Amino acid sequence: MKKYFNLFDLSQKVDYKTEVLSGLTVALALVPEAVAFALIAGLSPLTGLYAAFVMGLVTSILGGRPGMISGATGAVAVVIVALVQEHGPEYIFACVILAGLLQMTAGFLRLGKLMRLVPHPAIFGFVNGLAVVIFMSQLVQFQDGDGNWMTGSNLYIFGGLVALSMLIIWGLPRLTKAVPAALAAILAVWGIVVAFGIETTSVGDMAGPGGIAGGFPPFHIPEVPFTLETLRIIFPYAAIVAAVGLIESLLTLNIIDEITETRGQGNREAVAQGLANTLSGLFSGMGGCAMIGQSLINISSGARARLSGIVASLLLLSFIMFGSSLIELVPMAALTGLMIMVAIGTFEWASLRTFNKMPASDIFVMVMVTLVTVFLHNLALAVVVGVIISALVFAWDNAKRIRARKRFDEDGVKHYEIYGPLFFGSVSTFNSKFDILNDPDEIVIDFEESRVVDMSAIEALNKITERYLKVGKKVHLKHLSPDCKKLLRNAEEIIEVNVLEDPTYKLAVDRV
Repeated sequence: MKKYFNLFDLSQKVDYKTEVLSGLTVALALVPEAVAFALIAGLSPLTGLYAAFVMGLVTSILGGRPGMISGATGAVAVVIVALVQEHGPEYIFACVILAGLLQMTAGFLRLGKLMRLVPHPAIFGFVNGLAVVIFMSQLVQFQDGDGNWMTGSNLYIFGGLVALSMLIIWGLPRLTKAVPAALAAILAVWGIVVAFGIETTSVGDMAGPGGIAGGFPPFHIPEVPFTLETLRIIFPYAAIVAAVGLIESLLTLNIIDEITETRGQGNREAVAQGLANTLSGLFSGMGGCAMIGQSLINISSGARARLSGIVASLLLLSFIMFGSSLIELVPMAALTGLMIMVAIGTFEWASLRTFNKMPASDIFVMVMVTLVTVFLHNLALAVVVGVIISALVFAWDNAKRIRARKRFDEDGVKHYEIYGPLFFGSVSTFNSKFDILNDPDEIVIDFEESRVVDMSAIEALNKITERYLKVGKKVHLKHLSPDCKKLLRNAEEIIEVNVLEDPTYKLAVDRV
């Protein structure tokens, strides 16, 4: 248990100035995101802000990836919106608690290692699709309150402020890295708006009449009936929230690992995400997961330790409790420019150069995952689609690789030397290699360069030996690996296995 909950990595060197300034930048960027995702889910802005505080604080302290930021996310909002509409926010809190328990279970069972099954093209597609989603989510800022696109002076002013924010984020690191470029951009645009009295949309306009003012997140047991019917209602949503949250969090962890050239702990992160969601539901939050946009803001600002995420969470709580009137004045143009730059930085531009170099199947996986992410906004489904397509392509390619080299020894025994794995996909090709009627009375099937992988392969061996037995011919299996022989022995308990050990032909059972 200790390895999951040691609070700080004492061996890690911390740049306190960078961590604090980066935390401030992330906190400012978290406010509109949390409010927007809460509104998408049909909840109050404070529900999203409370979730961002709890998720960010817990995962920053206990998570498996220092520097990664968690909070309320669009992926979770899209999943729970139907539950909000049908049953109300109390069921959301119960759903998030259950999702957290499922995530903790996954972490304790060490299921984080399953992320190894996600192929690199699927990760490319996930990242590219998420970059497009982040960019498209900012376009709504170029609309007025009625959903109409800005025109005239309003468009020029807002667009100019966005462009200035992007220019500062792009150019300042080339001059100095003393201050995070994102924070400098926010403060510069904010200062210009105040100094010249420019009328433009702000965080307060986005939050609506209630604003972001509030108190400490209230502890709250969900007011739902504790019955099997309630479990039946919330479990499907909780399972999806848990899966989406883990997939997005662990993929974000892998991306940050690549950027920082360090290695996070997936199972520890899964436990921390689960605990954070459980506490979020108990403290009136909508739940969430890792946020790739805010994580990249944090990492690009130079943060590498847990302190930045802790500072961001505590500052966010301070904004809610004491500084809401000030934070509501932050121009949305500055934050829009920041998020557009995050989208540009998130996109794997190098993946575009692989179109003529990678196999067509990998390109197809990358494009499909990108499209599912962009159009369905379902990150879990996108990754699952990528894994399934990659697995099918792998199975197809290996099914075509099975070969049989044939030769006769000095005793007239015919040898079939099998190359490639024998599994469900290659069974048909395997069967076609044998000439049962014209073969001699004794044959050897040599598996030194092959493996018997699954039940379909065992059944194929049964069928081929049965066909030889019917015509009075003897079959020897040579060089079966220990795991293959164990698979055959286990199969005898449920099916009739025709393959028997031949004591007069030692190579049938022993590798020499």
